[in-house]
Amino acid sequence: MPPITPEVSNSQNLPDADRQKDEKLKQRQPGDQANASEDGKPQATDVKKDEPNKADQDKVEQSKKTDSEEKKPMDPATKRRRILLGVGVGIVLLVAVVGWWLYSRTYESTDDAQVDGYFNSIASRVAGTVKAVYVENDQPVKAGEPLVDLDPSDYEVQVAQARAVYQQAVAQAEAQNPNVPITVTSNRTTVDVDDAGVINDEAAVASAQRDFDSNAAKLLQAEANNRKSQLDLVRYKALVDKDEIAKSEYDQYVANSGSGEAAVQSAQFVADSSAKIVDERKAQLREQQSKLSQDKVNSPRNVAIQKANVASRKADVDSAKAQLDTALLNLSYCHIAAPVDGIASQRSAEIGGRISVGQQLIVVVQTENVWTTANFKETQLRKMRVGQRVTIEVDSLDESFHGEVEYMPAATGDRSSLFPPENATGNYVKIVQRLPVRIRFDPNQRDFDRLRPGMSVTPKVHLD
Repeated sequence: MPPITPEVSNSQNLPDADRQKDEKLKQRQPGDQANASEDGKPQATDVKKDEPNKADQDKVEQSKKTDSEEKKPMDPATKRRRILLGVGVGIVLLVAVVGWWLYSRTYESTDDAQVDGYFNSIASRVAGTVKAVYVENDQPVKAGEPLVDLDPSDYEVQVAQARAVYQQAVAQAEAQNPNVPITVTSNRTTVDVDDAGVINDEAAVASAQRDFDSNAAKLLQAEANNRKSQLDLVRYKALVDKDEIAKSEYDQYVANSGSGEAAVQSAQFVADSSAKIVDERKAQLREQQSKLSQDKVNSPRNVAIQKANVASRKADVDSAKAQLDTALLNLSYCHIAAPVDGIASQRSAEIGGRISVGQQLIVVVQTENVWTTANFKETQLRKMRVGQRVTIEVDSLDESFHGEVEYMPAATGDRSSLFPPENATGNYVKIVQRLPVRIRFDPNQRDFDRLRPGMSVTPKVHLD
């Protein structure tokens, strides 16, 4: 078996291309084999001497091979395959670009969006001292679940006082109610009495008038008798003067004459008295008639007054009832419960703390009623409409949700800010504005309960 040189042993471990290079190198340098000993063992000094020359020769051979390959003409089939491959790749890229361009026109998307929800600020409606707190921050709560209790002692006293005032008002109203029928009956009786009085006075006037008439007739009779007595006295005076009758008989006629005059005066006095009685009876009749008229007019007024008093008492009852209700409400406000389902946050109530009316104690964040507020550029709203479908990607959950456009914006974000810019001052620079679009989530979606207000989302509105 011939001896194995280092070149041969190294060539067996090299690839085919390197082995061919090694064989060519051996053919071009046959004198190098003389350095080997007769027993096939190479000299150490010769190997070390030939190593640098071999590396240089490898580089030369490699460069020559490369030059020969470059000068060698390319196969037409290979060239055709390369051209077809380049054309195919170009067509695929063109189709992909056109497809992406067409697809990008079917939706609008923005990363300036977040989940929004309602923050129910729970404040105290009355002043007081915190007696108990039942929730902690980030604790789920249900509607009606107790949150905070205030000390109710002061308000219990107010309730007792208001209840006493109410009961007193009710008693006064009940005492006033019977006055209306009593007044009605009393007025009816008064009118009836006045009617009877008028009738009596009318009868008295008629009686006085008859007495007057009778006395007037007696006066006329007395006057007639007096005239006859005076005429008899004159006749008998002439007869006495002639001594035709006795003196005593004449004296009788003188006495009759005086009695007649006295009878006239007496009848005159009686007639005058009867006239005055008639006038008096007529005055009493007029007074009674006036009283009757007054009582008839005042009777409904008195009833109205009593009814007004009753209404006033009822109003007092209503006022006292309202005060009692207010006191009861204030007492009920000492127990503060959750108005909605959600998660407690921003707790500031502490046991023993003194709070005032309207002071915020806890914020309940609603997690079942959330939506997305997406701030689109104004140029993105050209084809956007209410009801369009939306795909919402939530960053923190790495999930997508479905929804639809619920409301279009009323104004741009800068118009809704506290200090909107005034473009009429300074140098105007046009800036693309953003408008908030409200997107509603579809109900009954998986992991919907994990959404929280403030989460960053990326909505994609499909412009169908």
